[in-house]
Amino acid sequence: MKKTLIATAALALIGVLAIAGCGSSNSGSSSSSSGGAYGSSEEATSKPASSSSEGAAITVGSASGVGKVLVDSNGLTLYYFQKDQGEKSACYGACAKGWPPLITEGKPQAGEGAMASKLGTTERKDGTTQVTYAGWPLYTFVEDRKPGEDNGTDSKAFGASWYPLHPNGEKAGH
Repeated sequence: MKKTLIATAALALIGVLAIAGCGSSNSGSSSSSSGGAYGSSEEATSKPASSSSEGAAITVGSASGVGKVLVDSNGLTLYYFQKDQGEKSACYGACAKGWPPLITEGKPQAGEGAMASKLGTTERKDGTTQVTYAGWPLYTFVEDRKPGEDNGTDSKAFGASWYPLHPNGEKAGH
């Protein structure tokens, strides 16, 4: 009886470990691709991701309030910060926590609707590479949780306004 109980418990434990192993394998792979896009894996879990081998992908999507706008690989609206100048970011610290910069490890890729000629990069103070479009460093907004949201449009935070960009590189606002 004891041997049967021990064997049953061992099989149950093996099953739990196998299931847990499958789960951690999946989340580990998504965390590692996100970690490449945003630095630490701690930050990456809630941030948009890009493929580190090909660079961040920029495409065009629709935002509820402003129409066609640039979006990241997860379909989240991308914003520019009016305080940024000369392709240099002015958003660090608390600002970058609310408005995570779009970071890339490779050359950014223009997907459907985006113009490759408007894509570029700029180096941030921490040495990471931020994607630019039409000369503007790009950011997501933590209050946008799904494609089509543009909760940061016309926000005034950290000393200036925030707007999505239309595919032609012009401001999208309400």
